Amino acid sequence: MDDEEKKMLFNEINILRELDHPNIVKMYEYFEDDKRYYIITEICKGGELFDEIIARGKFTEKDAAVLVKQILSCINYCHKNKIVHRDLKPENVLLEQNKDFDQIKIIDFGTSLVHTGQGHLDEKLGTPYYIAPEVLNKKYNEKCDLWSIGVITYIILSGMPPFNGNTDQEIMKKVKQGKFSFSDPCWSSISDKAKDFITQLFIYDIDKRPSAEQALQHAWITEMSQLTVDTAQAQTALTNLKGFSADQKLKQATFAFIATQLLSKSEKEQLAKVFKEIDTNGDGVLSLEEVLLGYDKFFGKAKDQEDIIKMFKSVDTDNSGFIDYTEFVIASMDEKTLLSNDKL
Repeated sequence: MDDEEKKMLFNEINILRELDHPNIVKMYEYFEDDKRYYIITEICKGGELFDEIIARGKFTEKDAAVLVKQILSCINYCHKNKIVHRDLKPENVLLEQNKDFDQIKIIDFGTSLVHTGQGHLDEKLGTPYYIAPEVLNKKYNEKCDLWSIGVITYIILSGMPPFNGNTDQEIMKKVKQGKFSFSDPCWSSISDKAKDFITQLFIYDIDKRPSAEQALQHAWITEMSQLTVDTAQAQTALTNLKGFSADQKLKQATFAFIATQLLSKSEKEQLAKVFKEIDTNGDGVLSLEEVLLGYDKFFGKAKDQEDIIKMFKSVDTDNSGFIDYTEFVIASMDEKTLLSNDKL
């Protein structure tokens, strides 16, 4: 590896260490010896979204909206944590073996960086089809990721790119112009709300382009991406959550290890669905208000709000005012089930 490749590798490692979201690939360990670097991440057996697009041709609006919502939620979480991805494309979206689009994982944070919001970024990088025009003009911010999501949405709904050409130069010239259309016959069967959603993400002026948080509130996303969450599973998780105590540090550390490395994929997927159902604004963390609303939704109006508030403070171990994904998984697991886990 040359110095630039090493810089990208360690940049990705440092960023992944800090991120904790159900739609971002989890890094568990990192090692190096005299010859190699080793990164241990969770496994995703469903292949790249790119291959799924090739196999399908195009997606239904329902599948597309579910998929795009997960990408938006992930990017909203990243932007809230001052991280810009800068290379969103179908090759960097992995699927699980069951191909469920609410279980996708965003990968490849090698070109990502921390951006405080002060000033503009000026490094030109990305992939021609998906790069935003302001990146080509070397004056951009985190909203370049929203343009890329617009391109992904356009492609999975139509099976073709919005900015096309025979060479990279031709493609980037089209991107710089920013002109696209819905004139192909395939768009006649696609809703106006889907077209409006794409149009919003392709707004040329970055000050007028919506943020990830705003895009999550678009009618196409809110109406088309609804998932069915198992009520019994949600009630079990929330009941366990309320009974969680973080007083014993060793116990909490043990649970954290189990949550990240010993829970089965299906167990984690079910908890991820509950987490995302409660995370109403899609920022990748749970506020006290969201948790209270979650209890109201699955149990009816909660009478024991003081107990829930006490639980929230116990689970929020870093006193951030939010419960992150791993904290939720740890606290919502059934203790008896854990202690009988044969992997222990």
